[in-house]
Amino acid sequence: MSSFICHHYCSSLCTSKNALTNNPTTPSLMGFSNFGNITRFRHLGPRCFSKIHRQIHPNEEQKKKPFSIKECAISLTLALGLITGMPALNWQNDAQAVSSPAPALPELAVLISGPPIKDPEALLRYALPINNKAIREVQKPLEDITESLKVAGLKALDSVERNLKQASQALKNGKSLIISGLAESKKEHGVELLGKLEAGMDELQQIVEDNNRDGVAPKQRELLRYVGGVEEDMVDGFPYEVPEEYRTMPLLKGRAAVDMKVKVKDNPNLEECVFRIVLDGYNAPVTAGNFVDLVERHFYDGMEIQRADGFVVQTGDPEGPAEGFIDPSTEKPRTIPLEIMAEGEKVPFYGETLEELGLYKAQTKLPFNAFGTMAMAREEFENNSASSQIFWLLKESELTPSNANILDGRYAVFGYVTENEDFLADLKVGDVIESMQVVFGLDNLVNPTYKISG
Repeated sequence: MSSFICHHYCSSLCTSKNALTNNPTTPSLMGFSNFGNITRFRHLGPRCFSKIHRQIHPNEEQKKKPFSIKECAISLTLALGLITGMPALNWQNDAQAVSSPAPALPELAVLISGPPIKDPEALLRYALPINNKAIREVQKPLEDITESLKVAGLKALDSVERNLKQASQALKNGKSLIISGLAESKKEHGVELLGKLEAGMDELQQIVEDNNRDGVAPKQRELLRYVGGVEEDMVDGFPYEVPEEYRTMPLLKGRAAVDMKVKVKDNPNLEECVFRIVLDGYNAPVTAGNFVDLVERHFYDGMEIQRADGFVVQTGDPEGPAEGFIDPSTEKPRTIPLEIMAEGEKVPFYGETLEELGLYKAQTKLPFNAFGTMAMAREEFENNSASSQIFWLLKESELTPSNANILDGRYAVFGYVTENEDFLADLKVGDVIESMQVVFGLDNLVNPTYKISG
């Protein structure tokens, strides 16, 4: 374990030195940018246009560069801290180490507590601010079908059938509790979805009896969307008050979705792609609200992808000396606070990382678990410096294990790419975002500034 962590920490700091020094709004210590000859195979999404499937190999810019003794010393210190719990030193950009030690990091055995949820739509379902055990008992076995389908051949259908029976029984036993948990204004819609869920379960049972293995996954997704809809119908308004100092900022009080259309340059295999991004204002209202407001200003339209190193895809740095959005009505930069919602909390933490708060074992409601996790970039030593620069994590589970990485609790996640996320790995520096468009949820945005002239 130690050699694995040391190797990749050393790789991260030594091959991506610019992540620590040259671009202050790039997520630091995000390394692992050189994955070696990892090959991915991807299938076309519904709105991506590609000529052939192909293998991905690292380009020349991604290959390893020589590294300094100092950089490896930093990486070894960080790795040792992760493994042993020793205090990790605070290192500044190309400066001397700060003498005061930071609090010890938690042990990896504590952090890695179970198999992570990697599906972005499942993460969004579990992140809803509800407390209805009955619907969760329906959801869990339906989610588990994904694992059942990993069994080869028709043997998987036995496990699928067990999952389905468990979900059906949970729905039968808990239906009255589920209905009672629906918000009064949404009850009719929620009951309608429950009817569709019951009918869909019967259809899935027939699919299993017909030994139609290929028909299981599409029906599972359909059923889980009904479940997610029922759960959203349980949310009655926005569940908390945003701190007073942020209440006048653009806030997303709920969920919204954005379609991002990207024109790919110099790639014979991929011409353009539309990525669906679901934004979670329940857990990051300030961060998501800021982004939706910028989308409505067409801030990102025509902007190039500015970083694509195999670990993240990043954009949002406007032309000129400014590193973020300059509000034309004030002619001043608009920055937003670091915003992290932890499990068990009713309101996000603002302005401090979970590590700075001493919450080493806390789990974030929106973790960096999924390929295409979307978060705000910021200056390394300024928690409240985020503005317009955003990044998507190209997650490799071996390199960024859930709840044991250097991102959760340090950067504000506010959404996930839920369609065509695998194609983020095909984007390169210079590819152009043709447009971003809010496709639903705009009515959840309060205090919009894009409507103000000038």
